[in-house]
Order: sequence, then structure tokens, then C-alpha cells
Amino acid sequence: MRSHFSPIEPYRTGTLPASDGHIVYFEECGNPNGIPVLFLHGGPGSGCRAEHRQFFDAGRFRAVLFDQRGCGRSTPLGSLQSNTTPDLIADIEALRYLLGIERWIVFGGSWGATLTLAYVVVHPARVAGMVLRGVFLASAGELDWYINGLGQALRQARAELDEGLTSTERGRLIQTYAARISSMNPAVRDAAALAWLRYEAAAMNVPLPDTLTPQSRGKALVQLHYLANGCFFDADDILRRLRALQTIPTIVVQGARDRICPPAAARSVAAAIPGAELVLLADEGHAASAELMASALIDALDRVAEKYGNS
Repeated sequence: MRSHFSPIEPYRTGTLPASDGHIVYFEECGNPNGIPVLFLHGGPGSGCRAEHRQFFDAGRFRAVLFDQRGCGRSTPLGSLQSNTTPDLIADIEALRYLLGIERWIVFGGSWGATLTLAYVVVHPARVAGMVLRGVFLASAGELDWYINGLGQALRQARAELDEGLTSTERGRLIQTYAARISSMNPAVRDAAALAWLRYEAAAMNVPLPDTLTPQSRGKALVQLHYLANGCFFDADDILRRLRALQTIPTIVVQGARDRICPPAAARSVAAAIPGAELVLLADEGHAASAELMASALIDALDRVAEKYGNS
């Protein structure tokens, strides 16, 4: 199996005017007459990157990527107005209509998997298949693990988050940081954004940032907005609605060593979706770019695509 395809450039880029002044960036890559597949990026707040295009066989797929509200190349960057999961679902449907796509495969990892699940229960007739990675259900238990469970292994990064906070603020860390990053004081805002992003980088085992860019500041703002509001996502309700779906070809690819999104959520989702397959990679973590993970995702997309038109 291959881990990535060669880099490609979009054959089309554009913007989608959305509600309340949001302008959503999108791009299409690969074969204009290929099997349509929608890529939903993680985060929340991260945006799409050029390497995301390399999951797609340019001869087989018509890949659609877009930066969610307030993220990446969408504007206004970091805007929280009318920025909720239902708003993103509305954008997905508006984009599908704009592009003249009847049904598409949806490919999402981490927060992108969360958004995929939120979308499919509202518009199941528009989803021809799903590839999910590193499933996140935005539950209180998952958020507590990310801050407190994982925080025990990331003592220095967690200490940086806790610095200067009262015990009450430390007990409501996400809400505290969501408030601080929205402060009218630029110094408070930037310190909160940088500490939060450094904690995320430590969790991902990537180099810790020392400075902020407009994109990274916007990412932190959007991410904390979503996490402080439970990602506008009811896991119990979503799982119940998934069980009621007709069969949609679905493969869930999960790293057994994923410490950002541990495997329990992936197992719950795979058990809830009729006919879903769970691929558990014993030596992989959260990163989609890791060679074995990327290979498994490309293989999963190929196998879901084989059923396109029959589902």
C-alpha cells in the first residue's frame, strides 16, 4: 500500500458566501469527473493544508476540501459569530449544491470525524460512504481526559496552562481559556492562545510554537469556542441516530496508541453504524500523516469507493 500520492494543485478554487458575513474558501482537486469525496479537516479551527490533497488518487477522485468558518483561508479569520456545528453542516450542503454533487463520500479525522457524523445524521441521503479517523465525540469524558488525564503526562505544558490561575479556574480550564482568548486585552489574549497551542503541540508531540501567527491565533480562538460549548454536539443523540441509519459503507481507522482521541469513541461509532468496519492500528497514534495510518486511510477510501453507486 502507498502512504501518500504525489502533491497536486487544485484545478479550481473559490469562495462560498455564507451567513452573517462568513466567506468560506474551497478547492477541488483531481479528476473533475471522478468519484466525489469531501475532506473535513480537524481542529476545530485548523483549516486544510496542501498535504491533505495527497490522500486522493488524482485520476480516480474529485476531491473537495474547504476551510471551515473562521479557519485557514476563510474569512473573517477567527470569527465566532454564527460559528457552530449546525452552521458548518449548512455550509457543507450549500457547497454540495454549488458544485452540483448529488452524493459524496465524506472523509474526516479527529474533529473532522465529529463533523462527518453530525452531517450524516442530518443528510444521510447525501452520503455515499464514510472514512473516519481518530474519532472524537466531544463528550465530557473525552475533554476531561485531554486536559486532566493526558495532562499528567504533559506536566510542563500543563503547568504552563495552569500558571497564574486560581484552583477554580484550573477546574474549568477550557472555559477559562475560552474567556481569556476573547479578552479585550491583547496581552491576555495572546498569552492564552500561545499557552493553549503549546499544550496541543505537546500532546501531538510536535515542536512547540514560540510565536503566534494570525492563522494560529484564529485556530486557538475557534477551537476553544467549540470545546467550551461541547462542539455543539450531543454524542448520545448522534449515536442513537447513527443506529437508525440505513447501511452507508463506513470504515473507521483508529490508532490504538492515539492519546488525543483514545480508541473507545471509535469502537462506539463503529458499533453504532450498521455494517461499519473498524481498522485498529496497533502501533499508530493520532497523526494522519504517519506512514501506516496514511496507507490505511488510502486503502479504506479505495474500498469505500468500490461501493460508490451501489450504496
